[in-house]
Amino acid sequence: QVLLVESGGGLVQEGCSLRLSCAASGRTFSLYAMAWFRQAPGKERESVAALSWSSSNTYYADSVKGRFTISRDNAKNTVYLQMNSLKPEDTAVYYCAAAPTVVNGRESYEYDYWGQGTQVTVSS
Repeated sequence: QVLLVESGGGLVQEGCSLRLSCAASGRTFSLYAMAWFRQAPGKERESVAALSWSSSNTYYADSVKGRFTISRDNAKNTVYLQMNSLKPEDTAVYYCAAAPTVVNGRESYEYDYWGQGTQVTVSS
């Protein structure tokens, strides 16, 4: 069992930065693939970024490439999402997800554990 708790969301202006954190419980965190998804009002949940357990493989949605960075600190059982140059279209609830194994890490059905979400709002 893995419990995920996100933090770091908020209201920012366009062009600003935020760093989301996801603290995980469980001693096997270092062996889990991790990802960030987001869901905007009226839209389906979409993948934002994913990271393998070893950090050797990463995935980014085209819409965030070059602006967002996913990373993990296994010693702290935490995964991060650094978001730079934020745009109003980045406004959504951001969710952290974890899975012991994934195929490509881009699909929500691959993940077994989810956080409660943190709101990110970007004003223009």
